Amino acid sequence: MARELVLGVDAGHTLTKAVLFDGAGRAVAWGSGTLPLSTPHPRWVERDMDDVWRTAYQAIAACLAEAGPDAGRAVAAVGLAGHGDGLYAVDERGRPVRAAIVAMDTRAEPLLQEWRSTPVWSDAMELSGTVPFAGSPAALLAWLTRHEPEVLQQTRWLLSCKDWLRLRLTGSVATDPTDASASFTDMRRGGYSSELLDLYGLGSLADALPPVLACDAVSGTVSREAAALTGLTAGTPVVTGAHDVDAAVLGIGGTTPGELCLIAGSFSINQVISEHPVVDPRWQVRHFVRPGQWMAMSTSPASVANLEWFLRVTGAPAEQRDGVHEAIGREVEAHLGGPSQVLFHPFVYGSPHSHPTSGTFLGLRGWHGRGHLLRALMEGVVLNHRWHVDALCSKLPVSGAARLTGGAGHSAVWSQMFADALRRPVVVTDVQESAARGAALLAATAVGLLDDVTDPRAGAAVLRRHEPQPNRVAVLDEAYQVYREAMEALVPVWSRLDAPPTAE
Repeated sequence: MARELVLGVDAGHTLTKAVLFDGAGRAVAWGSGTLPLSTPHPRWVERDMDDVWRTAYQAIAACLAEAGPDAGRAVAAVGLAGHGDGLYAVDERGRPVRAAIVAMDTRAEPLLQEWRSTPVWSDAMELSGTVPFAGSPAALLAWLTRHEPEVLQQTRWLLSCKDWLRLRLTGSVATDPTDASASFTDMRRGGYSSELLDLYGLGSLADALPPVLACDAVSGTVSREAAALTGLTAGTPVVTGAHDVDAAVLGIGGTTPGELCLIAGSFSINQVISEHPVVDPRWQVRHFVRPGQWMAMSTSPASVANLEWFLRVTGAPAEQRDGVHEAIGREVEAHLGGPSQVLFHPFVYGSPHSHPTSGTFLGLRGWHGRGHLLRALMEGVVLNHRWHVDALCSKLPVSGAARLTGGAGHSAVWSQMFADALRRPVVVTDVQESAARGAALLAATAVGLLDDVTDPRAGAAVLRRHEPQPNRVAVLDEAYQVYREAMEALVPVWSRLDAPPTAE
């Protein structure tokens, strides 16, 4: 059987997807699985590493089963993408030494407060292009050094999510430039920086950082054990892959420097590729998948996850909880006339701001219904994205239409809100699983099915283009001003509501 297919695996915070693509990046089969997040203490967000692997191999097996008998024999290579930051620590035998910590974890916030008053903050920005946040490897490792030193004594490798899956698929240890640059690589020269490790007091962990290989390099082959679990053929090449943000950008074709790409999923992710690093505390500068390019990525855990929360707590039907559906769009569209009457700050899970914040509805009246609240929620999410985009546009040469992917891209109503709030056209491609597709394009490049990840044969087709509507632009401009003013006014209130975590 000819090996003409590639498999892309995308492991997010709660959902892992395996998608089989042909050489041109057209999806032919899908598999997925969910796994829960655990919060054993306030501010902790973890998950069982064996469950992460189990969910992945089951998703791969389901995908290959959908494709038909012996589909595994047609797979030329496997590409991996996964959520960034967080921490997956393993011992000499490749076994977990504790539960994985994901990027939404905020246990290290007190450490960040300490670092802000020291040279750690400014030096980290200068060396790495980013300051640490609570879920970054630097902050989490510093926290473990202080509170769980025995974990680090047992640790041989410090991995990211996708790198843990590679270890289980192949037995090989590696990472790529996009994930490696989360905390410890030199922004300008690349490679791990001993100066950065020492800055965080983590110099003794240098040997626990995995080797860095190119995103489109073959970093191992499927083991016999993994083949039996997944349906893949033993010996199939597995490609290094990339952080899911980078992979998603590849998947939707947003690789041109200066082009704005938005991922509206669990996180609000707003990024621009550049050919030289541009540093600002409002975003992270990371190495992109291609040498000599960088990604300026302004993010917060404040996007479409707010909708899932709202539908869950209001008792919405289960079928409406998995994404943005036409029924919700129609409900919101019926309440789009006139100015915004209800305001929502989408900070249920966090925000990009250093001061305390929380999710807040303002302006509620007795005549408002669920449609008004949903409109406010969608607008609040879009206005948070605007904050990030305005920051990026203040220093980077951003031009043209923005590319949108993630949950909001499935809703024509929500996509139009992005165009109106950002005052620029928004393009939605026909790509359903952008990060899995990006990982698959890297795999196809590695084995010669494509010339590179920008090969015209694998271009993403435009599904919809949304032009800004002048009347709605004016409405959302006014809403944004109120949004910002209310946010500043609420800081003292949010500070009082921000109770310290319960002592353990």
